[in-house]
Amino acid sequence: MAWLDFTILMSSVVAGATPILLATLGETITEKGGLINLSLDGSILLSAMVAFAVAFETDNLLLGFAAAAIVGALIAATVALFSLYFGQSQVAVGFVLTLMARDLAYFLGNPYSRLYGSQVTPLQIPVLSKIPILGQIFFNHNPLVYLSMVLIGFCWWYIYRTPMGLRLRSVGEQPRASYARGIDPRRLQLFYAVCGGLLVGLGGASFSLYTKPGWGRPQGAEGTGWVALALVIFGGWQPLRAAIGAYLFSFLQVLGIYLQGWLPSVPAQVFQVAPFPLMIFTLLVMYQAQKETVSQWVGDKSWMKTFVEVFSGAAPSSLGKPHHPE
Repeated sequence: MAWLDFTILMSSVVAGATPILLATLGETITEKGGLINLSLDGSILLSAMVAFAVAFETDNLLLGFAAAAIVGALIAATVALFSLYFGQSQVAVGFVLTLMARDLAYFLGNPYSRLYGSQVTPLQIPVLSKIPILGQIFFNHNPLVYLSMVLIGFCWWYIYRTPMGLRLRSVGEQPRASYARGIDPRRLQLFYAVCGGLLVGLGGASFSLYTKPGWGRPQGAEGTGWVALALVIFGGWQPLRAAIGAYLFSFLQVLGIYLQGWLPSVPAQVFQVAPFPLMIFTLLVMYQAQKETVSQWVGDKSWMKTFVEVFSGAAPSSLGKPHHPE
């Protein structure tokens, strides 16, 4: 019975992490190229609404996901265009868009509130789903969950093991040097902003078509975009570590649900908000770990050095500083 509870718990963690994992990977790609997209929270909400509305009207889940991905890409492209080509603040444009997209989602989605629509169904992977414990945890989900897991490895491989990934990192670190070598930083940053927006849109769609099927107010996706932005920092702008952060956050959320049953005397709100201060604490630890004085204090202590390396991570040198050719 204990093992059954464990497998159900961990399976819920893997499934529940899908929306925030997709959004985190998307923003990691965008920021790796030097662009900050603060529109994530509104983009996720609007994508979730559009996905449900399109799937409901067409009775086609694929069209719902495609529409959500397009919405996410368009919002990200708007941030990139205004910043890279019109010289506007990435922070200001992104913040305005997240507020506008959120209100637009609730306004346009009002006719679809509380309606029952299509949702993604599980798809067991033959043979692998029969593996004791691991099969139930990792191979008894729907295609969207499998896609999110595959994307973790793909994003890491693409960024660190391909010539295209090298160009992505170069425009995020040294856009002027990239420009001198014949690479157009603005065009590349726009392209990867759109790619990241596609994943953010899929993250929104996974809310309304899988994690929390349907549309309503509140949707339950509020705040996810801000958490995804924090997880990018938590991951040190690296896909693997960011993914670990997404699963950790999902674990804390699922554990909070379990603890409500085990500790009924504790208010439910305590467990709902607990992951957020823990995330803030982790970000504070990361900030301290990056200081040179901490590195000097650690010295040759191997276990302390490993701890600091895990929690350290530097942002791309040109993050938030768009390159404008003369």
